[in-house]
Amino acid sequence: MAMPFNAAGEDADAWVDSWAASVSARAQAAQELSERVSMLSVSAASRDGAVEVTVAGSGVMTDLKLDDRVRSWPADQIAAQVLAVMRRAQGSLAARVAEIADETVGADSETGRAVVDGFARRFPAPPDDEDRQC
Repeated sequence: MAMPFNAAGEDADAWVDSWAASVSARAQAAQELSERVSMLSVSAASRDGAVEVTVAGSGVMTDLKLDDRVRSWPADQIAAQVLAVMRRAQGSLAARVAEIADETVGADSETGRAVVDGFARRFPAPPDDEDRQC
């Protein structure tokens, strides 16, 4: 932002006030992004609906629902399904965080890109073959 000055310094004062307001607005938007991501919850289910997992914005599993059908499955199949569905839920976090970033700090802002990229690296979308199993 160019800083125009006049002899009385009024333009400089106005520029400083504008800059301070801009910084405050960006900080407030970043705080809103943080709060909304911390309250985020995403769910995914297996194709047959027998396994459903909910994860928080941190990626931690917060809920697990198992249909009665899983009682007849071997334990390793249940574990594999739970983990696959959890990874799918986690993999959708980046898209939801991108939406929130766009609504708060702007998707193209440095903050927005950094947060979304961080989620995409931590929680990548599962491979297609894993998705077919669920």
